[in-house]
Amino acid sequence: MRNARQWGSSNMKNSATALFATAVLALAHCAPASAQDTAAPALSGAPIVTDASSHGVLPTVSGHTAILPTLYQLDAQPIEQISPLVERQYLSGTQSTFVKWTVKKGGKFPLHHHASEQITWITEGRCEVYSQGKKFVMTAGTVLVIPPNTPHEFVCTEDTIDIDFFAPQRQDWLDGAPSVAAGK
Repeated sequence: MRNARQWGSSNMKNSATALFATAVLALAHCAPASAQDTAAPALSGAPIVTDASSHGVLPTVSGHTAILPTLYQLDAQPIEQISPLVERQYLSGTQSTFVKWTVKKGGKFPLHHHASEQITWITEGRCEVYSQGKKFVMTAGTVLVIPPNTPHEFVCTEDTIDIDFFAPQRQDWLDGAPSVAAGK
């Protein structure tokens, strides 16, 4: 791990963020997660994960092709210092990547594009997003859907918590490529 610092629950100020993160990670049928070097351990024991043999089972699917979902605590994931103003925590499943960005005022993601569709949810703060000659002002509670290969850039004008979902997964990050926020 590049940064072993752990975040306490006080950093997850918005309970909707915690609920959203838990729901996405629990229901996404994830393969073992990846977050740069190593993900935090999966939550797999009681009382968080217990037997419920008559629930969540489709006999024609469960016994043959279904993979058991994996549950993680987002704030226990390694924190990567991408730049002086940008931190990242992420998990990847078999087909998607889930990211929590913690961005200080002035943090930037320069103009870039990628093969993944990106859904961005600002839970705290404010960012200006530029794409296709338009400026989109994002504040807490707004969601922006960015189609695959669409050029875009972010400038955070306040301290911001940004939750992103990418599909397909960000294979470039899994392969060790730096985030565009790291600069050149």
